Amino acid sequence: MEGNKNGRIHNRWLSYGEIAIIILLAIVPLFNNFPYRVNIFLSWEGAYRMSQGEIPYRDFGMPLGYMYWVIPSIFFKIFGVQLITLVKAQVFINIISGLAFRFILKQFRVQPGIRFLSVLLYCISYSFFNFWPWYNHTVIVYQFIGLGFLMRYISTISAHWIWISGAALFGFFSFFTKQDGGALAILLSLTLLTYHCFSEKIWKPLGIYILSLGIVAFAMIAPLLQYNFEYWFNVGQPPHTARFSVIDIINEFFFRSEWIKFYLLVILVLAIANFKTWKALWTKKTDTLFLLLTLGILAQAAILQVTSYTPPDNNIFYHSFAFAYIFSTLAKLLTIDFSRIKMLVPAIAGLFLWWSGVFWNYIQRITDRLKPAEKEVAANGENIVNRKTYILHAPDTTEIPFSEWRISGLKSFQRIYMPGPTVDGIERLMNSELVKSKRKISVLNLTELTPLAAEIPYETEKGGEVPLWHHLGVGMFNKEAAVYQDRINNKTYDLVLFEYIPRLNNFFPFKLRDALHEQYKKIDEFPAPRRGDTQGLIEVFVKE
Repeated sequence: MEGNKNGRIHNRWLSYGEIAIIILLAIVPLFNNFPYRVNIFLSWEGAYRMSQGEIPYRDFGMPLGYMYWVIPSIFFKIFGVQLITLVKAQVFINIISGLAFRFILKQFRVQPGIRFLSVLLYCISYSFFNFWPWYNHTVIVYQFIGLGFLMRYISTISAHWIWISGAALFGFFSFFTKQDGGALAILLSLTLLTYHCFSEKIWKPLGIYILSLGIVAFAMIAPLLQYNFEYWFNVGQPPHTARFSVIDIINEFFFRSEWIKFYLLVILVLAIANFKTWKALWTKKTDTLFLLLTLGILAQAAILQVTSYTPPDNNIFYHSFAFAYIFSTLAKLLTIDFSRIKMLVPAIAGLFLWWSGVFWNYIQRITDRLKPAEKEVAANGENIVNRKTYILHAPDTTEIPFSEWRISGLKSFQRIYMPGPTVDGIERLMNSELVKSKRKISVLNLTELTPLAAEIPYETEKGGEVPLWHHLGVGMFNKEAAVYQDRINNKTYDLVLFEYIPRLNNFFPFKLRDALHEQYKKIDEFPAPRRGDTQGLIEVFVKE
């Protein structure tokens, strides 16, 4: 990056650097092959069904809104229905995500050097982890776009009301991706806009936001009411169970949440130093809005770690906002220019040191090859006790080593590693007489291998009672399980695939497996594409 005589990097070059970081880190996955991702079957099937013209809640039900699958389904239309297309969709989502975060910081006129560091932190700590699309991530991306539009309106005196309507649109997109994160996104937007209206003594913008939100919600929900939307969409009503628990949130916050509490402490100290009087909260409007946004993001993260508990790091976007606020306030109070090379370079090194786990995992693979593995007994017969050997680990004889994973020859699974026995099992299935006959067969696929719908191929079941996924109590309920049990008892299907995961609570309903063993003939079984303590077995059943 180019600097001037004072050792300060020009703002234009910092902006170019931000955009380059966002794009370059986002496209890294395009050059890799990937192991099969647990639960990615859900992303594939929703996108596949929508790309085939199926309508949510009419042709299949799910407890979420459908906005999560919109981008992947468009990419399926463009690039094909392979699993790797989901990675391409996530590349696009990550680019939009990074640009939205950068856009938010620009509205607060964050110092260019700090903005550069914040964008770098955002990319290496949050978006770079997300190679695959997942609703707990997409909900946040829609939120950031909405917040960017909202802050654009607030920060620009002559801004058009269209920015408020855009904020409401993406706020609802967020809600129609995941209810908890989306509701918090809307609540945060309302908080920021209410402060703006109160400080400016105008209420029209708040009315425009609420009206726009209502119009968007009506336009997207009303056409679905003729189907089974009220039953499927989860707002805590039976048969759904609400995940929101104030006690759980409080316990998680006080027992753990060390980073969130640390940031709150630092932000409180800096806020006292920055806002020396209560009146300053109204006169320093931009500073107050930045404070409210950061506190809102921290509160959202504290709630999401309970309501959206998997994956466990889905809420770590809060680091970037806390960092941006803390360093912006410090720079203002101490008159530090982070655009100067002597400040920026050590700060970049510090960020990489802080988040070294992002890249050290790859370096460790190299160092492990150079250094022999630790053994419990030395060459001279002495017992070795150290950090790696003081506990004796019984070898897991059931898990298939990653060295034995390979890529299937099927188009839908291109560039996706799976355990060798899993690939062998899929090949046996594809070469079975039933599948090779090319006749139209009725298939019930209760496994993670949903792309087989495009490979066998078979028509997915359609109807208001058909769940998109089959986790009992989450994606389907006793009512739907009873329907499937009746169909199994009546031998409706020519072929049934069932994935048995004993350590997961009815991830695929155990009662359906029991019915299959009674009514169908099991002709094969092979490992599911899983690792760790949730390994599973895929069983193949046909009519007797």
